[in-house]
Amino acid sequence: MNTRLTRRRFLGHSGRLAGAALLGTVVPAVVLGQGNRPAPSNRIALGCIGVGSRGLLNLEAFLSQLDCQVVAVCDVDNHHASLARNVVNRLYGNEDCALHGDFRELLGRRDIDAVSIALPHHWHAVPAIEAARQGKDIYAETPLAHSVREGRAVCDAVERYARVWQTGSWQRSAPRFQQAVELVLNQRIGRVRTVEVGFPSGHPDLAGTAGQEAPADPPAGLDYDRWLGPALWAPYCPARVHGNWRWRLEYGGGQLMEWAGHHVDIAHQGMNCDRSGPLAIEGQGEDPPPGLWNTPVRCRLSLEYPNNVTMILASGYPHIHDGVRWIGDQGWIRVDRDTIEASPRSLLDERIGPWETNLRRTSGHHRDFLDCVKTRQPTLAPVEAAQRSSTAGHLAQLAMLLGRKIRWNPLREEVLEDATAARLLGRAYREPWRL
Repeated sequence: MNTRLTRRRFLGHSGRLAGAALLGTVVPAVVLGQGNRPAPSNRIALGCIGVGSRGLLNLEAFLSQLDCQVVAVCDVDNHHASLARNVVNRLYGNEDCALHGDFRELLGRRDIDAVSIALPHHWHAVPAIEAARQGKDIYAETPLAHSVREGRAVCDAVERYARVWQTGSWQRSAPRFQQAVELVLNQRIGRVRTVEVGFPSGHPDLAGTAGQEAPADPPAGLDYDRWLGPALWAPYCPARVHGNWRWRLEYGGGQLMEWAGHHVDIAHQGMNCDRSGPLAIEGQGEDPPPGLWNTPVRCRLSLEYPNNVTMILASGYPHIHDGVRWIGDQGWIRVDRDTIEASPRSLLDERIGPWETNLRRTSGHHRDFLDCVKTRQPTLAPVEAAQRSSTAGHLAQLAMLLGRKIRWNPLREEVLEDATAARLLGRAYREPWRL
């Protein structure tokens, strides 16, 4: 099996149950028409909110778990929702899976224990907070939210209602990334001095809508006003939605925010910064050509962390490779979705002793979430860690937009001596939506 997970492939639409394999889980016999699931009373009842490309892969991964029962799906695009419901019903051999167009209807159901949320970034916070209020445990995609203040509101809700949270930063469950992080945490490269985080550049046309920027009527079955939700009203056009929303700042954050929740998240884990963050951020981004999309196509930023550690975030700079490289005073380790390498090479043969820092191993990211729903223990990708990795991305975005250095207090989550930047830590919502 080709294990390379490019962004296009990772987000690719799939109507098959291959999504679970892409995420490192194993499709059990029951999915192949064999074996028996536990009794319904012994299963975790799951609702899936957002079942487009990423959401459908998550749904398929949960379907592969014997002790999980998908009972409802929700999407503002009826085509997505109907496809997902059909996938569920074909597997279970019945017509029991419910279809909702409004996430609030799904969250109001008392027969649902947990939810999977995979929506555009501008829709991350509101359903997550409502899910916590309704007593649901939550598996949600990265980044945590569309702004620093939204993310903090999500963290507060998860804590207030004592919910189990797993961020979809699945690299934390992948053996290669766990090996790299353990080696760094256990000081096999000595004291970390610099961390390089590289990610793709440009605006890949994920939904095949290049040139389709003219206003048009929304297609039948798409509730476009609900798709916009808390974002300012804008006319529908194919290039604005479904995949390509990532390249508009109103809904996404470009390549920077696509990858902050993955590669910055892993960098932070190795830096032991799951509850901390940068002290200052500066850098530049390259604007896209004139047109609908407005997120940077290339960027390079420098983030200053405590203990004189510098993180370099770079997109489109060949000498900064995709993935994460920790550079210490005794060597370096680099990891991405294809490989792990080190200097000296012998570092990769090191064994971590039971007395050292050991990360919990799991048979898959979705599996870890379900196990923690049962035990009420913290997941491998908790909400606070997601807030910190997302915040680094949001602050980098602000530094590019304002064209100046941003100073940050990570303990109080406050911008220092810059009133304009401080106001941009949150976003205005279109009525009637609010946190």
